[in-house]
Amino acid sequence: MPVIRIVHRTSLPASETWLRLTDWERQGAQVPFTRTIIDPAPPTRVGTTFTARTGVSRITFDDPMEVVVWRPPAEGGSPGLVRLEKRGRSVTGWAEIEIRPLDGGGAEVHWREDLRLRGLPRALDPVVAAAGRFLFGRAVARLLAPEGGARVP
Repeated sequence: MPVIRIVHRTSLPASETWLRLTDWERQGAQVPFTRTIIDPAPPTRVGTTFTARTGVSRITFDDPMEVVVWRPPAEGGSPGLVRLEKRGRSVTGWAEIEIRPLDGGGAEVHWREDLRLRGLPRALDPVVAAAGRFLFGRAVARLLAPEGGARVP
């Protein structure tokens, strides 16, 4: 299974970086043809579930996830970590977003994701990993941009 790793530095404080990257609806809006359904309504905590639904018209697939670790960055400079377990029939695996405060300000994002698509041969793992790095890397950059991320047309 391909493991996707993205590292991104931002001048935003760790707390703002956390808020932007764990806004599941805004995050889903960065992926073309995707919307996010959250249950229960925010605030997020361990046990929160949400589904990223991607598709056009009747051709869709769901990527349901559950928050299993929820540890926002602390005032004293300790990193924040959220871990999601993917619970779908088609998409399984996990994702972690770690936000490390940097000395002198700003933060460093470490996005790790084990993405499995059932029925897809292992020979396509490099293609899945490359697509994931592109989509998730673009989402991180847009969410942390000064305007906070615009919807992908």
